[in-house]
Amino acid sequence: MDTYEAIVSKRDTRDFSDEPVSDDDLGKVLQAGRMAGSAKNQQLNRIVVVTDAGDRAKLAECGKFADWVPSCPVVMAIVVPREGGKAFDIGRMAQNMMVAAHGLGLASCPVTFHNEDCVRELLGFPDDHEAPMGVGIGHPSPPKEKRKSSPRIPLEELVDWGRWEA
Repeated sequence: MDTYEAIVSKRDTRDFSDEPVSDDDLGKVLQAGRMAGSAKNQQLNRIVVVTDAGDRAKLAECGKFADWVPSCPVVMAIVVPREGGKAFDIGRMAQNMMVAAHGLGLASCPVTFHNEDCVRELLGFPDDHEAPMGVGIGHPSPPKEKRKSSPRIPLEELVDWGRWEA
């Protein structure tokens, strides 16, 4: 799959099979995250990989919309310093990992951790760090029904040239 196809065909998936993610595929996804750009090349992001079923169930309790997390074989929490961490860098890392996973035939979905203390207690990172989000990856479950994709707005609505026209 070429890069453009991987980007435009990737969809968030919250339904995973029980098939484990291979160490090789997980390594490639993590490497894709490592290679994401970083503001001033500070490379402040760190990743905690969560594969234990009990820990994934506890992690699901740390987010408001994370009920799918226990069924996801791998969840990668992105940990950053509370001061100086760059939200854009977190997003860049997450997107790299999700596109790489898609290119490997894996499904993925981002997850927001709304309860900072819950995540910190579970994953054990220091008080001066936070894990605002993570990425879940795994093999997709067989589709239960043909899922409708939410259409994207046309480029003509999205893009203005030179100045705001809307």
